[in-house]
Amino acid sequence: MMVSAHRFFVALVAVLFLAACDRAPTLPKLSPHDVIVAFGDSLTHGTGASADTAYPAVLASLTGRTVINAGVPGDTTDSALQRLPAVLDAHKPRLVLLCLGGNDMLRKQPESATENNLRLLVQTIRASGAEVVLIGVPEPKLFGGAPDFYARVAQDMRLPLEDEVFNDVLKDNRLKADPIHANAAGYRLVAERLAEFLREAGAL
Repeated sequence: MMVSAHRFFVALVAVLFLAACDRAPTLPKLSPHDVIVAFGDSLTHGTGASADTAYPAVLASLTGRTVINAGVPGDTTDSALQRLPAVLDAHKPRLVLLCLGGNDMLRKQPESATENNLRLLVQTIRASGAEVVLIGVPEPKLFGGAPDFYARVAQDMRLPLEDEVFNDVLKDNRLKADPIHANAAGYRLVAERLAEFLREAGAL
């Protein structure tokens, strides 16, 4: 009887351990004064809409936090690596929303290079003391979801990953300014979904 009880206990601990491993990574709660940097390309910059309707501006109003728009149209993961240290030094964020890779795909860069650069970007951000949320973007083709490398990076580096919202927006013509950019309504949806994502991850 005691042996059976012991086996049950061991099995229960194993199940709970596996469940904990599968749980989505969480974030520390942000204080009202913590800075968020949205770091990316034209999707972060807000191409297709005005500055005040880009997703970082809308996210700031939804969360009551300072959200810096550090999006540069045309940026690749490679060029982003060059400018990231200056952005981190200037704003000293507590959290970085990392959304890159679309221009790598448009320029047909090897996926392995993009994935490696994303890992280096995450390492650089973490070395500054900030947390990271990885935002995946869809492949520029019909029915293209976010490539698998986003999930690999997120899993290996224990990152919260949002890889659905831009895919949802960019397959809905009502939410697009052109084939690869959102309009104001699309960016608002991105901001709303990210605000909810941050709440669920424990940051808000």
